[in-house]
Amino acid sequence: MSGVSQLSAREVVPFTTGIAPGTIVIRTAERRLYFVRGDGSAVRYPVAVGRRGKQWTGEARIEGKFVKPAWSPPLEVRRDNPKLPDVIPGGASNNPMGLRALTLDRDEYAIHGTNRPDSIGTFASYGCIRMFNDDIVDLFERVSVGTRVVVDR
Repeated sequence: MSGVSQLSAREVVPFTTGIAPGTIVIRTAERRLYFVRGDGSAVRYPVAVGRRGKQWTGEARIEGKFVKPAWSPPLEVRRDNPKLPDVIPGGASNNPMGLRALTLDRDEYAIHGTNRPDSIGTFASYGCIRMFNDDIVDLFERVSVGTRVVVDR
């Protein structure tokens, strides 16, 4: 699957895995995020996931919700790109976090929008989950701090 060209490609799909409603499930191999609803369905969103060697699996919880977040490059990103500024202000065109960010209680990962919509549907990040900005705004409204996130291959 190459990058997805639509501004928003979310859709409601059947989802009957026994996972509790309100849970976010990320299927890395599919490059899809599912928000599980209580009626045997989920809202499915296309995402970009970690590139080879940057993927992770397991569970996390949403630790914070941020609108137009500023971005401070993590140490690993700074090592690869030492010329990056210490902070890129929220709303700046070069800010990779997009319009919203859901930070996770695991390492320095987040589910966030993007300033690179062409990356959606690919293996592109350092481990964060990228979404179209319209889609992260939609998901942001559906979840709260403490929401369970499950990441599998």
